[in-house]
Amino acid sequence: MSGWQALPDDLPPEVRHFVEQLRRLKDRTGLSLVALGARTAYSKSSWHRYLNATQPPPRQAVAALCRIAGLDGTDAERFTVRWELAVQAWPRPASATEGDRGSATEGGKASGGERGEVSGGEGYEDDPTLPWWDEPPRRKPGGINRLLLAAVLLLVLLLAVGIAGAVASG
Repeated sequence: MSGWQALPDDLPPEVRHFVEQLRRLKDRTGLSLVALGARTAYSKSSWHRYLNATQPPPRQAVAALCRIAGLDGTDAERFTVRWELAVQAWPRPASATEGDRGSATEGGKASGGERGEVSGGEGYEDDPTLPWWDEPPRRKPGGINRLLLAAVLLLVLLLAVGIAGAVASG
């Protein structure tokens, strides 16, 4: 693959294969990293990190590249499977701890239930360039219960005012 910097020798085979396929797919689009960044929600520098195996791409970035490259459903699904295998095998930074948000943003572990979760409960947190419209809604525990309680109380109050008005007017 001409024009690409050499991948690190110590990459697991799943990661190496995925990144090579990702590079081929990017080359197939004929877009520069700047143009690719403009057509997706991911910056030029994010694509640079993904395509040089310094950070695993989020699933949404891979889906966006597949869409731009014109992959159909079956080929895009195969690419997603390659992504899942690569993310599971991706080397974890030794210095990043769960509490160290500076390192975790660049490729630290996500806590369970995050978008970047992979099997086994460990995964990479998605790229911070993910647009707000692709993020799942984040709710506080008990948030729906409080909203439901407020709605019920409002309904009871409305009924009480209506009954009181009906009694007062005769």
